[in-house]
Amino acid sequence: MNTFRILVADDHEVVRHGLRALLEAQPGWTVCGEAADGREAVAKAIELRPDIAVLDIGMPNLNGLEATRQIVAAIPAKVLILSLYESEQMVREVLEAGGSGYLLKSDATKFLVKAAEALKNGKTYFTPRFGHLLNDYGSRTASRTISLVSLTERERQVVQLLGEGKSTKEVASMLNIAVKTAETHRAHIMHKLDLHSITDLVLYAVRNRIIQVPSALQENAVGLAPAES
Repeated sequence: MNTFRILVADDHEVVRHGLRALLEAQPGWTVCGEAADGREAVAKAIELRPDIAVLDIGMPNLNGLEATRQIVAAIPAKVLILSLYESEQMVREVLEAGGSGYLLKSDATKFLVKAAEALKNGKTYFTPRFGHLLNDYGSRTASRTISLVSLTERERQVVQLLGEGKSTKEVASMLNIAVKTAETHRAHIMHKLDLHSITDLVLYAVRNRIIQVPSALQENAVGLAPAES
């Protein structure tokens, strides 16, 4: 029997362990690697070449959508996205990113194995209430916000990192680019999205589900972002 190899990525260790337990209870299935953020997920996917990757959509440093784009571009793995969000828009985003499945975390206990089995057999799997989206996806362009379409992949990465409170210097270091290049990306993003402050950018990233709600936003309803250094 060929081993079915799975990569699991979530920033919560207890969630990863729970997913591993569900998946490895199946004969011949093994979790070949775990990752705590999107960048690590991409690196491990390329290194380990799993059959499928199960990714949380709200990971730090690189969210699940961006990680999906990079993984499917690099290796022939299928990607199953796990999400807290009951959002048709997010399902469409996953399809456009190259994902093969979308499962609500609240449905994981019941449907995770079924979803992974579907991807294993070359099929797609979406939380049942979103199944109708697959019928019309191929016949019409999925609706997306203009602002998201207008951003390049690199700009979306910069938005996520700035939205998470990273400074421009930290963004440059994490993306292996010059500080001036990071500053240019930031300026282009602010212009394209008609944003006027880092606070505006954080709120944009939250509203478009690029990042999860930062603790600063949860504690301060006005949504003050960390100061740029």
